[in-house]
Amino acid sequence: MNENLFARMQELRDLSGVIGLASWDQETYLPKKAEAGRAAQLGTMQALHHERLVDPRLGDWLADAKPATPDEVAMVRVLTQERSRALKVPAALVKALAEAQSRALSAWREARDEKDFKRFQPHVQKLLELRREMADAWGHDGERYDALLENYEPGMRVKRLSPVLSDLRTKLVPLVQAIDARPPPRRLFEGKTFDTGQQWQFTMHLLEAMGFDLEAGRQDRSTHPFTGGTGLYDVRLTTRVFPHLPLSSVFSTIHEGGHGLYEQGFAPEHERTTLAQAPSMGLHESQSRLWENIVGRSQPFWSYFYSRYQGTFPDQLEGVPLADFLREVNRVERSLIRVEADEVTYNLHIVLRYELELELIRGNLQAADLEAAWNQKTKDLLQLEVPNVNQGVLQDIHWAFGEFGYFPTYALGNLYAASLWKAMNRDIRGLEVSIAQGELAPVKNWLREKVHREGYRLDAEALVTRITGTGLTDDDFISYLKMKYGALYGI
Repeated sequence: MNENLFARMQELRDLSGVIGLASWDQETYLPKKAEAGRAAQLGTMQALHHERLVDPRLGDWLADAKPATPDEVAMVRVLTQERSRALKVPAALVKALAEAQSRALSAWREARDEKDFKRFQPHVQKLLELRREMADAWGHDGERYDALLENYEPGMRVKRLSPVLSDLRTKLVPLVQAIDARPPPRRLFEGKTFDTGQQWQFTMHLLEAMGFDLEAGRQDRSTHPFTGGTGLYDVRLTTRVFPHLPLSSVFSTIHEGGHGLYEQGFAPEHERTTLAQAPSMGLHESQSRLWENIVGRSQPFWSYFYSRYQGTFPDQLEGVPLADFLREVNRVERSLIRVEADEVTYNLHIVLRYELELELIRGNLQAADLEAAWNQKTKDLLQLEVPNVNQGVLQDIHWAFGEFGYFPTYALGNLYAASLWKAMNRDIRGLEVSIAQGELAPVKNWLREKVHREGYRLDAEALVTRITGTGLTDDDFISYLKMKYGALYGI
């Protein structure tokens, strides 16, 4: 392959890494007075990346590329796709969006501090305008949301996604109702305080047990947990720790650890190339959801880790048997906060956000009406009243980044995760026995071989189909839920 082409590919990945590092710092350690400067810096870096990507010389190098291996063919294909989309977007729009994202992020935090959506509202409106403009630049067949989906889930379209989410909603509602009719688990943590330092130490223990390389990554704290960094050997995770919500830190860390293992698991020979990335955010989310829910909330997992958790908090968990703890870990109830939602009701939170986003991008819903629309959909889908904006429309960071089209990938990740788990159990004899002995390496190693090291050689659904024998389906996910929660709740 042309040396100039390969060098430019590496340069683009390096720029993306620096942008990722600056964004991570913005969410963790950036001084408040540096926010405006960081907005300008990110705008400059995004514009520079865009200029390098649309450089006519890169077009010539791609046209003259003579890839000699299947991997090189895939690299050229992915870079060509990235450049084709970038060519359609003016550099001024890229810079304007980056600067608007930084300003919106600062406004989102202030709005949360004051519990006042109006401080964030004009920024949402601005980001909507920019995203609509970008969708039009990318091109679509009348559905702007399709162009935004393509950014996170290549090939996915509203006409396919809406039936998938509608079907999920139809199947989940009666399951939630059946569980509602059963006696709820007793609450184990009410009135108890869990030292945040001890929580932190336990989360670090979990990361090590999962196989996350702490010499090639780190964990910090942020308002909203996320995974970032610069590349294969620099993966940054964040979690959040609350003294009265001990499971929040546990499952935030396991979730982000799943993302982090994916980022650390790309083939080393693909480092600084277009193959060292997930083919879709839905597949990326499958890794975090598989670890967080299917492994991390399972009986085998806690049959090993619960004694260690009890040892960390002996006073708070004294006399609490494993069976009661498992029911608490897998409590199903309608709740307001997506990231704290159980795996049965979780996708209803995604349906809520997807339906709102679709109307926002279509122009049928304005930012000024978003808070009221959120509250009404929460009542319709979850039968809950929203007491304040932090438990409602301001709870997620995604819209502060202008990431319209991202939320559906969480639901797709749940579906992919269940299918991958089924295939993993088929391939690994005694998998749950190993997990019950604290041996999580078989899970990591299988995912590393089947998913992580493949990088972006194939599109997401094609890769899942090759691994599992089926593409995108909710059959495995619904079967998993019914089996697990049927046993837990006696339904």
